[in-house]
Amino acid sequence: MSPATILFAALLRRPYHHLHLHLRRGLLTHSQPPSIEYSLTHPIYTIWAANTSLGKTLVSAGLSTSFLSSSNRKFLYLKPLQTGFPYDSDSRFVYNKYSQFFSLNKPEFSVFASNHVLRASVPASNAVVKDEMGRSCGNGVVNLGFYEESRLRGTSENGEMMKGFSMLVCKTMYGWKEALSPHLVAERENARVEDAELLEMLKGCLEIDEMESGEKDEVFCVIETAGGVASPGPSGSLQCDLYRPFRFPAILVGDGKLGGISGTISAYESLKLRGYDVVAVVVEDHGLVNEGPLSSYLRRRVPVLVLPPIPKEMSNNLMEWFQEALPTFHSLQEIMQSAFLERASRLRNMPRKAHDIFWWPFTQHKLVPEENVTVIDSRCGENFAVHKVNKVDLITQQFDACASWWTQGPDATLQIELARDVGYATARYGHVMFPENVYEPALECAELLLEGVGKGWASRVYFSDNGSTAIEIALKMALRKFLFDHRIIFDDLVAESAESRVDLKVLALRGSYHGDTLGAMEAQAPSPYTGFYQQPWYKGRGHFLDPPTVAMCDGVWKLSLPQEIETQKPNIEDLTFSLRENIFKESRDNSNLSEIYHSYIRQALQLLMDSSGSTQTGALIIEPVIQGAGGMEMVDPLFQRVLVKECRSQKIPVIFDEVFTGFWRLGAESATEFIFCKPDIACYAKLMTGGIVPLAVTLASEAVFEAFVGDSKLQALLHGHSYTAHAIGCTAAVKSIKWFKDSKTNPNLTSEAVMLRELWDSDLVRQISLLPAVHRVVVLGTLCALELRAEGSNAGYASLYARSLIQKLREDGIYMRPLGNVIYLMCGPCTSPESCSNLLNKVYRRLEEL
Repeated sequence: MSPATILFAALLRRPYHHLHLHLRRGLLTHSQPPSIEYSLTHPIYTIWAANTSLGKTLVSAGLSTSFLSSSNRKFLYLKPLQTGFPYDSDSRFVYNKYSQFFSLNKPEFSVFASNHVLRASVPASNAVVKDEMGRSCGNGVVNLGFYEESRLRGTSENGEMMKGFSMLVCKTMYGWKEALSPHLVAERENARVEDAELLEMLKGCLEIDEMESGEKDEVFCVIETAGGVASPGPSGSLQCDLYRPFRFPAILVGDGKLGGISGTISAYESLKLRGYDVVAVVVEDHGLVNEGPLSSYLRRRVPVLVLPPIPKEMSNNLMEWFQEALPTFHSLQEIMQSAFLERASRLRNMPRKAHDIFWWPFTQHKLVPEENVTVIDSRCGENFAVHKVNKVDLITQQFDACASWWTQGPDATLQIELARDVGYATARYGHVMFPENVYEPALECAELLLEGVGKGWASRVYFSDNGSTAIEIALKMALRKFLFDHRIIFDDLVAESAESRVDLKVLALRGSYHGDTLGAMEAQAPSPYTGFYQQPWYKGRGHFLDPPTVAMCDGVWKLSLPQEIETQKPNIEDLTFSLRENIFKESRDNSNLSEIYHSYIRQALQLLMDSSGSTQTGALIIEPVIQGAGGMEMVDPLFQRVLVKECRSQKIPVIFDEVFTGFWRLGAESATEFIFCKPDIACYAKLMTGGIVPLAVTLASEAVFEAFVGDSKLQALLHGHSYTAHAIGCTAAVKSIKWFKDSKTNPNLTSEAVMLRELWDSDLVRQISLLPAVHRVVVLGTLCALELRAEGSNAGYASLYARSLIQKLREDGIYMRPLGNVIYLMCGPCTSPESCSNLLNKVYRRLEEL
């Protein structure tokens, strides 16, 4: 027998109409924000309504009568928020109505029914039981632990009790006495419940009842919200936002009255905007046939079911109405069950299908077995909701520590803001072509860029679609500027002879990475990305310097110099730093090391000069401070500053590739804040739109722009793509740029609003750097990277050394993807230091095991 069968058999030995009241102490405690996890072994739905008093609880009760029409079933009803308690209690309504319906219909099985109220405000608790001592769980809320039960005996045709039985479990999680909106009554009764606490309680209720179900029992769960879709919860958060981390599929109870079509559609759109799957709409028949326009609007994709009119006179305790509505509830339950099975099947089959038809970038498919494919069901803020099969199907949470390939920054609130604004832009503009045109999103985005990352140097914004394309554009700009400044001009703008052509090359740093397109790859040193198998046309049209790098090694920030510089015997005191901040001080310009850098770079530039003048260095391109794809290396900012100065002295245009480093990724809106110099041209993408949609820009000075101004169109910059400056991307960029630099929306900004506060615990970072398994650590802004100590084939981009560690961290709820033997954590500009510490602690524990 299942555990539930044993429990029920014991209960049947008690008097039939027994009502039990007791107090459960210490049910759940609130600590860290919950890690969302729930089972996919059975349907779990949220019941929403377009407004209050539309019949959510009637629908919940009706579903209980439909589902519990057979034995060996369990129906779980959860009411997270109940106001007007104990005089109003939706969980008790469902409990009572099902009990009455059972008694009227006398099915051939028995049911154990129970109703629970877990927590309540002090006034609500006192209305039930006066003694509250020892039951407080903080914030004016007490563990009430109210519980009532009844055993509903089923009979066979000969009057004998049947062996089969089912269970009805109804639970109110939080109750307040006054019948007001939860946010108002929570304030009035001094019993505020934070979102994290409520979600933790909800998760606990689902877990507890999962354990109590028998293996063969069919389970069906509904979670009924309070009021309308956008009604506030006790913390003030809208409920459609509050429950979003779970993203349970939804049933929407619409409004069948006059004006109800508009309200129902608005509620539906609010849910869809937040990524909920609405599987059915239910409306009461008020004789206005509202279901017709609703079905038309939903284009038959979502079924609209109609309930019979609710009688004004509640005769017979609504039993006749429930009987009449039962076919509709049967249909609704079948729709919900079918949608659940389809979702579960789709999730389970996705790894196989993905493995068969996808061609993933930067991935050796032979090394990715089907069971290692991560199935992402949704995203909320910085967390993936991931489908896993671990004995049973689960939806569990993983922190996206890759920031989805370095693009992501939104918390859950900004994610919804972006969805709303992008939807607006889509509806207003769709897509419109850009050349010779202007529209508000593109103009505002350009103005914000020039006032922000381009302030003090840039005057022009060139839009494109991604970082690599932005680099291609920057290279064209810089090379033209070089030709313009050095008066290398040709009369024939189309096809000058090969003999008269100047061979222009770029100056760049080894380990840099500027994108995958052919031109961008030519501007980077030989690497795994440029090998013959990857890019047979690669020549490397540049001169590549070995840069000095900085990292924390064994608890100390140390400078590592290339051999050419190390032979110049710099002062020992210039090679270590007690604080990371000292690395970025401008006072280092007066050091002995600065002189060595100047001398080294001057000599390098001199050697690069072709005596015939046919080969010249036409541009400098660098990733400021951090080289991302090259292994998360921190380049000495003093070296980059000296490099820029020396190139400027020879009229070599300077390009900053800030595709990765820009928009607060390193703790400032632009990495120019760390190296104290400005470029002529800079490229931005990724975080610019909050990572919600691709968009890139290349910013340029007025002097660069002037190099393209002339009487012929052939002198213009002939580069672009169909979606240049698309309104959707520009709108997302406007929202994100404003959001990240506003202290009202980004709590991590310092008082001067030019830098982020420290996100990673410095003591813990130092402890990690001291571990035997760790070679070096780099921490700056939203980035915390570390290189595992490895040799031979275990080191470098092709290394699989970190593979097992990555799998363990994913089991710990952190989604990571390595760069060979380099692993990294990346958060958003708004991520709390507490969340970062939680991530670091998990990494530290796993590293200790190595």
